Amino acid sequence: MKILVPVKRVIDANIRVRVKADKSGVETENVKMAMNPFCEIAVEEALRLKEAGHAEEVIIVSAGPEKCKETIRAGLAMGADRGIHVHADDRLEPLGIAKILKAVATQEDTDLVILGKQSIDDDNNQTGQMLSAMMQRPLGSYISSIRKNDTGFEIVREIDTGLEKLQIGSPAVVTTDLRLNEPRYASLPNIMKAKRKPLDTRTPDELGVDTTCRVEVLEVNDPPEREAGIRVSSARELVEKLKNEAKVI
Repeated sequence: MKILVPVKRVIDANIRVRVKADKSGVETENVKMAMNPFCEIAVEEALRLKEAGHAEEVIIVSAGPEKCKETIRAGLAMGADRGIHVHADDRLEPLGIAKILKAVATQEDTDLVILGKQSIDDDNNQTGQMLSAMMQRPLGSYISSIRKNDTGFEIVREIDTGLEKLQIGSPAVVTTDLRLNEPRYASLPNIMKAKRKPLDTRTPDELGVDTTCRVEVLEVNDPPEREAGIRVSSARELVEKLKNEAKVI
């Protein structure tokens, strides 16, 4: 089995995000970047499937500017076998990324695509679903467990009423939730080895993919500041304010 893991380069989750002065987006210059946390979980699960003997190769793919190679190398340092960088300097939206992933997955003849359920920057939560539909492959979304068996994959996903266990066929697309695993740290020897692992570069044009954006970002603003809280003298007063001022009950 061959596993493809898409990863995204995002602002580090521990960094305070700042909106640009012209409100066209968020500031990314001279800001610490890292692999999207949900993507780290996807890489870890792919590696665990390989270590369990279910996969022969784990491929990391990322689409974006030249610096995305750093994110791919991070996945290679965790233990993946090789990387693919789809170079694109223009902004990519979920549909364009899904098209790129479909082209790469088809070229590489992958049996399983594992990707994070969403990125922490745009929070769209769309790419996995679009990829599944375009490839006409079964989708396991928001999974908290996955096991390979003779007929495909047994997955567990968290829903409002508890846990849902499903059986999906192979090849498949799955998106990871936070409770699937705890990603490993890359050791220094593996970081050095990652520099020598294969990393191919392709372009959307070479893949025959149109990445024209269909959504225009009009303006990005900071969230409104929270008002200071007030102290109430009794439960009766609290209920009164919740009912008449906040109007939440």
